[in-house]
Amino acid sequence: MSEPAVPSGSAGFLHVNQEIAVSVDDPASKPVSIRVRLDIGYDGTDFIGWARQPGLRTVQGVLEESLSKVLREPIQLTVAGRTDAGVHAEGQVAHFDTTAEVDGPRLVHRLARFLPKDVRVKDVRLAPAEFDARFSAIRRHYAYRLTTAAYGAEPLQARHVVACRSDVDLDAMRAASEKLLGLHDFAAFCRRREGATTVRELQRFEWEREGDLLTAYVSADAFCWSMVRSLVGGVLAVGEGRRTPEWIAGLLNERERSSAVTVAPAHGLSLIAVDYPAAADLAARNAQTREMRTVPAAEGCCGS
Repeated sequence: MSEPAVPSGSAGFLHVNQEIAVSVDDPASKPVSIRVRLDIGYDGTDFIGWARQPGLRTVQGVLEESLSKVLREPIQLTVAGRTDAGVHAEGQVAHFDTTAEVDGPRLVHRLARFLPKDVRVKDVRLAPAEFDARFSAIRRHYAYRLTTAAYGAEPLQARHVVACRSDVDLDAMRAASEKLLGLHDFAAFCRRREGATTVRELQRFEWEREGDLLTAYVSADAFCWSMVRSLVGGVLAVGEGRRTPEWIAGLLNERERSSAVTVAPAHGLSLIAVDYPAAADLAARNAQTREMRTVPAAEGCCGS
């Protein structure tokens, strides 16, 4: 039996404003599986990251346990980006398949009672069968928050704002960040994983100041392990006068993780949004994401 169809002309996803009913005319037929998208927020302070680990408190483990109880069948989530221990999310996205009946608003309400206070499911939507929270993503957006206040972070911000020196040179930090934009091999900024590429397209790396609060906005088609925190740590070294913008640009020529780059603390980082294409383009995006990328030789940044 085919998946539920998405109405023609839909540019994105269906909001589930009424019960998604599974109707089976033939009692002998297998139940219809539907794909469901979740939009999630969490405070990562007391989690050992996103990914499920036996005996440890993780975001995935807590969510799957609650969803399985509510829907009365085992639920397994696929996520847009696996965050590390202590990292937060305001716009995380995950999906799962189920044969259960799902009422979007009702499920949001029920999960609010089942889940602990440091994780929330903010929206539930029916998604096309081709939607994949990880492989369909075309862009991920992070924010990293610092304070230059002499007394450090405000108590109510201490779980998500990192204290830094009050005399950082914001202009130098902006100049250094700009040099990293584009398609590069970010091996110097990544913890290597066997068989994984470190080639990424960094599309945004900007700094905004509001009083004592400095926020870095970092966007790319994808990120490798610890990349955002390493980028922030490297640029912060420039802002503190310990390095130059030219030094950080030179790191793009390295093919191994650089010991000169300090990884910024986890709690300053938050995944704030994930972008997806229109429903008609999901399958093509999935195939494109699975391709191993390299930096074109014409760019001259990745010598053999």
